[in-house]
Order: sequence, then C-alpha cells, then structure tokens
Amino acid sequence: MEKIYKTQEESWKCGIAKSITFIVTKDCQLACKYCYLVGKNLNERMSWEVAKQAIDYILAHEQNFKEESVIWDFIGGEPFLEIDLIDQICDYIKSELFRRNHHWFNSYRFNFSTNGINYDSEKVQRFIEKNKSHLSIGITIDGTRRKHDLNRVYKGTEKGSYDDVVRNIPLWQSQFPRVATKVTISSADLSYVCESVQHLYSLGIHEVNINVVFEDVWNEGDDCIFEKQLLHLADWIIDGDYFKEYACSFFMENIGKPLDSKLENNNWCGAGKMLSIDAAGNFYPCTRFAQYSLRDKEAWIIGNIHDGIDNNKLRPFLTLDRCTQSNPECFDCEVAEGCAWCQGENYDAAKTHTVFQRATAICKMHKARVRANNYYWNKLYRKLEMEDKREEFEQSQKQKVESQKSQIC
Repeated sequence: MEKIYKTQEESWKCGIAKSITFIVTKDCQLACKYCYLVGKNLNERMSWEVAKQAIDYILAHEQNFKEESVIWDFIGGEPFLEIDLIDQICDYIKSELFRRNHHWFNSYRFNFSTNGINYDSEKVQRFIEKNKSHLSIGITIDGTRRKHDLNRVYKGTEKGSYDDVVRNIPLWQSQFPRVATKVTISSADLSYVCESVQHLYSLGIHEVNINVVFEDVWNEGDDCIFEKQLLHLADWIIDGDYFKEYACSFFMENIGKPLDSKLENNNWCGAGKMLSIDAAGNFYPCTRFAQYSLRDKEAWIIGNIHDGIDNNKLRPFLTLDRCTQSNPECFDCEVAEGCAWCQGENYDAAKTHTVFQRATAICKMHKARVRANNYYWNKLYRKLEMEDKREEFEQSQKQKVESQKSQIC
C-alpha cells in the first residue's frame, strides 16, 4: 500500500504534466541553515521582459512540449516576494494559452512552495482568489517551534520564523483543504522528528512529507537517533489510530525491498524532463543545476530564451536511469527500493563534470528508515488482524486513492 495522500502537484494529472519553473528571485527573508541554495542574493530578480520571452518561446514550440498538461512552478528564494511579477506572468500565460488555442489551455496548474511569511498579504490573497481553481500552494513548516526555529531563521539573525508562519496556517487550510507540508531533516534536529510530526498533525495538517537532506552532513550515530525517532512515531501513529486519517511519507509499504532490475531501472527524479528559467533567461534541466544551487560546480545551462534549448546539452539527462549512475553496491542493495537521490547533488558531489555518479551520503539514513518502516507495517497489520479489520482497512485506502484521482486528475 503506497502513500495514501499525495500533495496537490504530485496528484494532479497523476505525474504526467510538464514542469516549468521560473526562478523569479534569489532573495528570501530566511537563511535556513540546511538550504541547498548557497547563492541567494538581493540582485538577481527576473524581469517581465525575460519572463515574457520564456513563455513565448515555450508556447511557440508546442511540438517540443507534448505533455498533455503543464505545471508552471514559481520558486525563489521566496517566490511571493515577487507577487506582482508572478501575477503578470500568470495573466499572460492564461491569455496566450487561449489566444493560441494551445493544448495546455485549461490543463495547467500554478504551483508554489512558500515559507508562508507573507501568505496573508493583500496582494498574495488577491492572486489566490483570482487563480484558485488552478492553484497549488504548499507552506513549509518544520514541526514544533523548537525544531522549526533551529534552522528556519531570518537572515542575518538567529530569530526563528515559527510564529510568523503558523499564524497563516488556518487561512491556508481554509483555502486548500487536505493541505500537506514539507519537512526537512538535518543532523542538528534529528531528535525532534517524532514530536514535530505529532505537532503538525495537531495543527490539522493531514499529510506530512519529510525528507532528509541529500548533502553529506550526517554524523556518526545519526542513523540510530533517526531510527529511534521513527520507532516512537510509528508507535504513536498506530496506537492512536492516526493512520486512518493522517499520512507521513516516511512510512510507505513498498520501500526497503530489493530491486527488480527489469522493472525498476528508472531515474529517481525528473531532471531533464523539467525546465527551469532564471533571471538572465538561461534554461536548466532542473533548478538544482543553476549556479545559486551549486557549491563546487559550474551551472549546467541547456539553452536560453534567445537561442532555445540545445538538445546536445540536454542529451545526458535523457539517458539517465538507475543503472547508469549507481555503483554495484547500490544496485544490488537488499533495501534499494525507495532510496532516493537528487540529480543536482549527484552532479555537485561528483569527482568530475558528470551526472552519472550517484551521491550516497544518505545511505545509512535510508537503511534506518527501512528498519523503522518494517516495524511500522508489521505492527499495523498485526493490530488490524487482531481487530479483524485488515480487509476493511485496505479497501478504505483503495477508495481514498480512487476518490482523490477523480477529484484531482
């Protein structure tokens, strides 16, 4: 049984939409300590002229973007710092899709991941009201005040942002029922994982999507702390029957198994199938290949708004799969199923200028997750069998999945 609740962007069109990302600003109110964006600054802001040329190029080359749907994604920094520009961009996209009778007309989504600080501002709220039927917004909150404020601090200070985010959660929930949030875990806050998921559930957030950072930041013993936290969380979720209405992405029944090499040789992420545009009008296979995302490598530019996409520079990404970038130990691992990677981090951490060398810093953290995950599902099904409710539970989950597909897809 896979994760029951998906985020709006994951579920919409069941993952077959084209993802196009505008890096509208590299500025942010926060300086999160685990942030992979190492080059945030005040100066690189997208202009209307660059945005318009990017849209014109994409829509004029409809034959090269054959996906039946599109997700227009806006990121920063903090995207809502540029709400005036975003509003102008979205109005232009809508009018051009109609004017061109484009196949994406009425099959598009505007997607945002925001720190939530200025979510309640008049301009942001006016934008939401105007575009709500085609809108997905996720607010990032890391859990309890203690965990959140440990990392998500205002730039130039150690002041946490928890209070400024949480005050906007009720408004967000009222506009987007069944909201989901994204939580990031680093070495410094491992001991707060369990209490943070509990806290997010108490705020009425029914889906908590969590990931550990992909960078090589993990210390000796972190995997043991992580596993213990997940075991405590598993007990709490199952004993309290929270599994019936809430979901946590760390517990998924299909992970932690050996790979079927004939069926599981896909790339984990969509780098190369996505498209990102920065303030200079450069195209990237993913935002993680822009310069402000890279510690040690040069940006991997695949074109620009003037010359279009250079397919030769894009070609390596179209040949990526699990086999071409994993070492034998990863490919033959007994718990390989569900072990994630980031293509941008692979590139940044590689010894050479390549995307074919998989970074493995999260190996021990994945194995800890698998051990806790096995405990979770064994305990859950023992509980359901003792109560003679396993069949009923499985049927209810299938119905929830089908209901979501009919509502969103």
